[in-house]
Amino acid sequence: MRLATVFDLDVNETRPVFELPGGQRVPLRELFRSGADDIDRLPIYFSDLAASVQHLDDVVDAVRDWAHSRADLSGEARALPARRSRFLPPIPHPRSFRDFWAFDAHVKAMRAKAGLPMPPAFFDQPVFYFANAGALVGHESPVFAPHGATRLDFELELGVIIGTGGRDIPARDAWKHVAGFTIINDFTARDIQATEDLIGSGRGKSKDFATAVGPYLVTLDSLRDRIDDGGRLHASMVARLNGKEITRANAASMHFSWPQIIECASRDADLYPGDLIGSGTVGGGCIAELGAETVGGWLKPGDTIELEIERLGILRTPVIERPPARAGSEIPARRAHAMS
Repeated sequence: MRLATVFDLDVNETRPVFELPGGQRVPLRELFRSGADDIDRLPIYFSDLAASVQHLDDVVDAVRDWAHSRADLSGEARALPARRSRFLPPIPHPRSFRDFWAFDAHVKAMRAKAGLPMPPAFFDQPVFYFANAGALVGHESPVFAPHGATRLDFELELGVIIGTGGRDIPARDAWKHVAGFTIINDFTARDIQATEDLIGSGRGKSKDFATAVGPYLVTLDSLRDRIDDGGRLHASMVARLNGKEITRANAASMHFSWPQIIECASRDADLYPGDLIGSGTVGGGCIAELGAETVGGWLKPGDTIELEIERLGILRTPVIERPPARAGSEIPARRAHAMS
């Protein structure tokens, strides 16, 4: 099942929705409509997707019951017109966003470009950094390079959204805590990153400005047929720049499995419902690895980057010119940015 969070432009409200087979997006609140205009009392976990993931079995059952009871009345579904709604990230404001390095092919290639060997320690356990959970944008929201940057890159990643929170979660129980999967585009300013690497400060302003997530949270139950015994999702991953495919890979090429990643993330730390966990970049999943000269240069205003993961959908992001800076306007501008 595909769930999403959209901004309804007609009422200026954020709404969690589910998607019908025909692509119509129906607000979860419609499950409780008893008449033409009346909405019966709405449980809190049907009004906020961050709450919904804690009761995902109930939500999925309710949607299926609703769809079955209205199989012959599908025209009565009060779907949101696509032109009057905008995608937000599935969980617009997660408590945390951890981004791992799970694909050894990417790490090896990037280190080779820097003239560095692959460290044996990489294979000992998963590692991650904390990314900016406050800079997430949705499908089709425009992104621009940060101040002073000229080498804007995309990163093709798979994401997991936590459903049931926990601490010290053993790998064998990890899937019990997963709500589902989504697509992540971890935008990176490579020129800023190069300076950070020289200093050894870790990831900072090179990734602090925007990460696209979505469009959907695809529930775990609908993907179990693609998850192998080792805990990896088998799904093709594709990136297109201005409509042209520039890379193709598979999510199953992760060195570390999702149970290993969740076990690591939760060791001596609490995971909360709605938390976002990224796989890191798949092998060949960025311009820095492919070569700017190969794909036509770094991302620039006027470009559109599309990331597609099989069964998860397409995450599309247009690149625009950086707007003029205005004192005191950064936070409102970001919020409007995510909804435009």
